[in-house]
Amino acid sequence: MAKSLRSKWKRKMRAEKRIKNAPKELARLKQALGRAKMGDAVMDVVQEIATVVKADEIKKEKDVDMEAGESGDVPDGKMDMDLKRNKKSLLDDNGQYPVWMNQRQAKKLKTKRMAKKTGQGKKKKGIAW
Repeated sequence: MAKSLRSKWKRKMRAEKRIKNAPKELARLKQALGRAKMGDAVMDVVQEIATVVKADEIKKEKDVDMEAGESGDVPDGKMDMDLKRNKKSLLDDNGQYPVWMNQRQAKKLKTKRMAKKTGQGKKKKGIAW
């Protein structure tokens, strides 16, 4: 596809724009790389203001926390879920449907539930034969 005059013109103009903007992009790239070299100096200033912790140390601390959690707090690594959901009606303790369920599905389940409760459901609209 993409062989129309319009697309050819747009491709040509994009190529010209790339050529025109190339020196600016190169200058910005060099400036960014220059900042990266000066990053050590910036980090020294940041260390004076705040405590800097390396990522390796944080990972080690998390590993230690996970090991402690396995032995005591939560058995078998399972999470304790606050909300219990009925598998048939999909309602939780507060009578709410799941977030992923759309209104049409919720309404359908509600009419089923009410039909069981009262013994008869709401009649559907339509022609009575």
